[in-house]
Amino acid sequence: MSGFDVLTRGDVLDSALQARDYLVDCGVPGALAAKDPRLWGRRAVDHSRLGWLDLPHASRGLLGQIDGLAREARYSGLDHIVLIGIGAESLAAQAIVEAHAPGGATAGGRAPGGAGPAGAPPGGLTVLDGSDTAALAFALERLDRTLVVLASKAGVSLEGDAYRRIFADAFRRYGMSEREIAGRFLVITDHGSPLHDFARQCGYRIGLTDPYLPGHFGALSAYGLVPALLAGADAERLLDEAAALAPSLAQEEDNPGLLLGAILGGCAQQGPGGVARDKVVLREPGGPGALTSWISQLLAVGTGKRGRGVMVFEPPGVQGEAPDVHGVALNPRAAHDDADTSLWAPLGAQFLLWEYATAVSGWLLGVNPFEAGSTVVQEAEDDAATMLRAAGAGPLPTGEPVAVDGDIEVHTEPLGPGGFAGGAGGLAGALDGLLGSVPADGYLSIVTYLSGDFSGRYLAPALARRAARPVAYGPGPGYPHANGTVHKDGPAGGAFLVITGEPAPGDALAAHPIPGRPYGLAKLQLARALAEVRALRQRGLPVVRLHLRDPVDGVGRLTEAVRGTSGSRRTVR
Repeated sequence: MSGFDVLTRGDVLDSALQARDYLVDCGVPGALAAKDPRLWGRRAVDHSRLGWLDLPHASRGLLGQIDGLAREARYSGLDHIVLIGIGAESLAAQAIVEAHAPGGATAGGRAPGGAGPAGAPPGGLTVLDGSDTAALAFALERLDRTLVVLASKAGVSLEGDAYRRIFADAFRRYGMSEREIAGRFLVITDHGSPLHDFARQCGYRIGLTDPYLPGHFGALSAYGLVPALLAGADAERLLDEAAALAPSLAQEEDNPGLLLGAILGGCAQQGPGGVARDKVVLREPGGPGALTSWISQLLAVGTGKRGRGVMVFEPPGVQGEAPDVHGVALNPRAAHDDADTSLWAPLGAQFLLWEYATAVSGWLLGVNPFEAGSTVVQEAEDDAATMLRAAGAGPLPTGEPVAVDGDIEVHTEPLGPGGFAGGAGGLAGALDGLLGSVPADGYLSIVTYLSGDFSGRYLAPALARRAARPVAYGPGPGYPHANGTVHKDGPAGGAFLVITGEPAPGDALAAHPIPGRPYGLAKLQLARALAEVRALRQRGLPVVRLHLRDPVDGVGRLTEAVRGTSGSRRTVR
């Protein structure tokens, strides 16, 4: 596909045309084309924060710089790339590899909510974001052909530190010298970041990026391109696709980015009847993939501020029609394909198109799309680190369950912030209470912290039917890291089901020790979940945490309970 187009209809079209005319009248397309920082105020955005508009051309120099490393890696037999990163740093690379790798290869690691590495190509890309130990096991079996890429704009996350230590130790046990081990790591980070200094001390290869480039607008930067190129993707073709779109973004007419931004921002504002259509259901032809996840985090971070924001959902979590939901089909085989909006573009153009649309919709919503938002995401990680330090080799402060149903512990705060009556009813009562806490214009979010391939996707359809509201889902910590801003700083209409569990029988990696740390991966994963629950409750959001003492039987029991959830649904406004 070489062309690009955006089509919409119905009341979405009416809202979009009004918003587009307003954008043109206010000179937004021209100001963006000129990279004028005054769009968001002189002190809010400087010229360099708009550098993502130049990446289709500016990143061509990056391809030349990385080509030598790619040739060296292939010559050395390093055809398996392990990417350690959470959120924007990994999602773009996953999407590129899914679309551009030779033979249509998919990422070897576990994409959010997607399949595990069982069907991965011989080489390819494995992404480690802390959500599942299956991807780690897959990677550790290929040490002889593995190059590790550690990507972060700032410091190293808890998971990044854990995986780096595990791989360095594994290489050491494999018989490599410290110099050889250093040669197996490539760090992508901002110039002058804490990770930059750390990587230099370790002797790792380093690829530096612009510290002023917003991370969620960096799909066409080194964060997206370098891991994908090393994994065999056609990065030059990707930039060609983006460059073909770029001239139209400088226009007032026939500007698909302006129209898409007007659709998103116009719908998210209150329309007739006071209803804001701020919930987007994205549909890809082959089912949700890494592109959907990347768009979700881009909109979450770019617009989820000051009680506003656009949320993305996947079809399994949305049943029927709702006045605050509109559907967007990506590259549908037929025009509209019963969606409100249809969008056709190759992947490189999709990246630039959605980034432009996010900037425009943020302007319409009155938020700065280039700020990373509040510190809510980092606060949860810092809290998890504090818990791990305080616990040492001992247990984490998990609290006492309000009920135990079979092997499932139910954790709620019936009388506290973010709590509700329901603990006394056991598992069924807690689920009923959680569904009853979803506002009439709200949603339910499922976050799983489990060592296995069980996903909230399996629970979403039944819960969406019961709640009569959209259901979002994803594995932790990647999903809350990428989307936490809109959940915690956005419209605040969410209720949250957090699922944790003991390591599955036979899954030795789930309890894998982390060299130099008094805890293993399972304990790290649980700490992340506990910190996320605490962060949500501190904001007065309703949360139920279910802990599966036996993850195999517990998943079956939970699935049955979700499908059989009964009781009338009360509405909290």
